[in-house]
Amino acid sequence: MSTNLEVGIVGLPNVGKSTLFNAITKAGAEAANYPFCTIEPNVGVVDVPDERLWKLTEMYKPKSRTIPAAMRFVDIAGLVKGASKGEGLGNKFLSHIRQVDAVAQVVRCFEDENITHVEGGLDPLRDIEIINTELCLADLEAVDKRIERGQKLLKGGDKKIQAELAVLAQVREALEEVNPARRIGLSDDEAALVKDLNLLTMKPVLFVANVSEEEVADFEGNPYVQAVKAYAAKEKAEVIAVSAKLESEIAELADDEAKAFLADLGLSESGLDKLIKAGYTLLGLINFFTAGEQEVRAWTITRGTKAPQAAGKIHTDIERGFIRAEIVAFEDLMNSGSHNAAREKGLVRLEGKEYVMKDGDVTYFRFNV
Repeated sequence: MSTNLEVGIVGLPNVGKSTLFNAITKAGAEAANYPFCTIEPNVGVVDVPDERLWKLTEMYKPKSRTIPAAMRFVDIAGLVKGASKGEGLGNKFLSHIRQVDAVAQVVRCFEDENITHVEGGLDPLRDIEIINTELCLADLEAVDKRIERGQKLLKGGDKKIQAELAVLAQVREALEEVNPARRIGLSDDEAALVKDLNLLTMKPVLFVANVSEEEVADFEGNPYVQAVKAYAAKEKAEVIAVSAKLESEIAELADDEAKAFLADLGLSESGLDKLIKAGYTLLGLINFFTAGEQEVRAWTITRGTKAPQAAGKIHTDIERGFIRAEIVAFEDLMNSGSHNAAREKGLVRLEGKEYVMKDGDVTYFRFNV
């Protein structure tokens, strides 16, 4: 199982974050821990749902295996007000999750007198701002350290250091105003200068509105969800509504039972599937496939990736010795009934180094090393 996307799940205590994460872990093919000191963030790895993969499996009937793309979810525990100053375990955890690709912030959008809110009452926008503040403060600490180091190196007159310090000053000013770094609008060149800091507030974010089981099929009337949507629209972030409690129930069911259960509720997909799809959209990801006698496999790449770099996802030697890619679009392959039939119809193409991969490309790479 190749893992191409890692999402950090954040949220205040008692918003349903742990319930959602536990459902993800149960649904996943594996669960593991990061061996970080005495604090170990939980990691859940789940298959990326893609019906095309199973249709290819039916066609090719591989002798060995079918391997879906995978997504990792990192449970970032201990985030409370003051986490960046040592309250709870938040600050220690934040230092370990800078490698995630995106952040999913779980916010509670349902009333329940049996579940106490850590802040005393339900207010999802306040919760979002608390998390924002802690992430900004954690980033501010990292930026301050880099500025201090850069100023010591500045005596050498290095122009790159000067440019980096100018960007860091912009970022620092924003963070002091509790304004996430992703909102500044840095150019690609400016962002590249601070990329290795892995700033938490530079990462793309999506909001997961945790609603009641009764509202999951129709949440448009929920004023809390609408408030989160209005907030998210300001930074063009996506909002998905899930019921963490419902997800934990679905995770206990076999696939067929889960589909029937969802259908009874008027749902076409689980919250986990919605979360994975939102992650793909957020990061501009697509899947291509390799299929043959031994194995059928999905590979995740960023939209806009050229054929040699896609080949490199399989093995660096294939990228290094890339000659050309033999490609047939998934729909063309299915409509033809077989790879040979697609070839006879002229639907199998030979593409070179400048070819930009498309979602659903079924690919065979020719290479020589």
